[in-house]
Amino acid sequence: MNDDKKSILLTGATGYVGGRLLQRLCDRGLPVRCMVRQPDFLVRPDARNLEVIAADATDQHSLEVALSGIDTAYYLIHSMGAAGDFEVQDRTAAENFAAAAKRANVRRIIYLGGLGEPGPNLSPHLRSRQEVGEILRSSGCEIIEFRASIVIGSGSLSFELVRGLVERLPLMICPKWVSTEAQPIAIEDLLSYLIDALDLPDSGGQIFEVGGPDKATYGQIMKEYARQRGLHRLLISVPVLTPRLSSLWLGLVTPVYARIGRKLIESMKNPTIVRDHRADQFFSIKPRSLSAAITRALKHEDHEFATTRWSDAASAGLGIKTWGGVQFGPRVVDSRRIELPISSADAFGPIRRIGGSRGWYFANWLWVLRGWIDLLCGGIGHRRGRRDPEHLSVGETVDWWRVEEYVPDRLLRLAAEMKVPGRAWLQFEVTPTAKGAEIHQLAIFDPIGLFGRLYWYSLYPLHAIIFHNMLARIGQAALADLTAGSAAHQPPA
Repeated sequence: MNDDKKSILLTGATGYVGGRLLQRLCDRGLPVRCMVRQPDFLVRPDARNLEVIAADATDQHSLEVALSGIDTAYYLIHSMGAAGDFEVQDRTAAENFAAAAKRANVRRIIYLGGLGEPGPNLSPHLRSRQEVGEILRSSGCEIIEFRASIVIGSGSLSFELVRGLVERLPLMICPKWVSTEAQPIAIEDLLSYLIDALDLPDSGGQIFEVGGPDKATYGQIMKEYARQRGLHRLLISVPVLTPRLSSLWLGLVTPVYARIGRKLIESMKNPTIVRDHRADQFFSIKPRSLSAAITRALKHEDHEFATTRWSDAASAGLGIKTWGGVQFGPRVVDSRRIELPISSADAFGPIRRIGGSRGWYFANWLWVLRGWIDLLCGGIGHRRGRRDPEHLSVGETVDWWRVEEYVPDRLLRLAAEMKVPGRAWLQFEVTPTAKGAEIHQLAIFDPIGLFGRLYWYSLYPLHAIIFHNMLARIGQAALADLTAGSAAHQPPA
């Protein structure tokens, strides 16, 4: 963009692509106005040039306010997850936005659509995506339209579909669409295209087909995901699973797809291949391979896990509630809280002393037994203890755990090094409240394959008792330590 940094409107900022694009725009220091229907649902980056406005594409007046003074607008609105006829809703929203953009003299609209050969066999979802592009072009504004295939990234619908199937099913009876060819693109590369479109010279409008260097079927994507997760999976394709039956089947296996159903499943029968390579002439982006995209998605997921405050996520209602906790992506989280009428430092005292000779506050014999079982299975067992009974630092060991993050008087996260069919963490976070301090305890498990899930859910009744009583005893220990400390400072009678 030129140096005057004209304002940018971002729609769909609460969605998967929009939320990540917002962070990229703010990182560049660009003035961004987010148009959302419910501002409270927006996760806002820490940025000075960010404005959030409540507006709806079905409300012409709110659109005029949102588009006032805007030079470039990102159009990332779609209604596939809504009730009713999503094609009609998408068409209405696009018509309203195009008319309002024309009245506001918006120079450029950047739109993300979908690949697919036009014709009578194109699915309603892909047909609607391309129709929206045509409607936006009718505004007379310059339209930069990107058409993409499967997006590979932690949290994307396509990636969650692959994950859900591979993680849960050792043997998959698959519909025909698993053999449909696509050209997946990593979310990071897609975002680079969307950002670089800001710097394109005026051209009157362009349609760019974008994708990674590899053509792959859903079945091949599943096999690559399984390889990187160390899982062995057998896929058997059968012709009898219609889109309706496929949607019902996926709803049982992958909870996120129960909310989408046939709308997206029907589009999976259409090949989504890049046939027009003009994007290579306008952009210097070299998209990563499918293997690298999946590796990146898994690593990025670990980064998000390490930096996410699960207390915020849980209170915001994110994740899928299950019998064994709240599910965030592949991870299951058991979340418990207790509030104490003491300071954060006092509440954190028993937490920093956990393990070693102090023990785990409840059913220590079970922790010792678990250590012996781990030792018999070739693990490290319970014998390591801890270096210092009072102080911790990142990287130290605590019995069979390792300190992954430590903030004195606020946060302790332990990563398990015992033998488990997955990865496990135990986290304690202390925050001040109006009445004292709250301890938030989280047991987090990332299962590998079906056995990992069976392990978590079969042991969850016992874990629930342990986690509940451990937190209660930590609270009791904090109060007892404070009482003992106060008594020690009392002058003798």
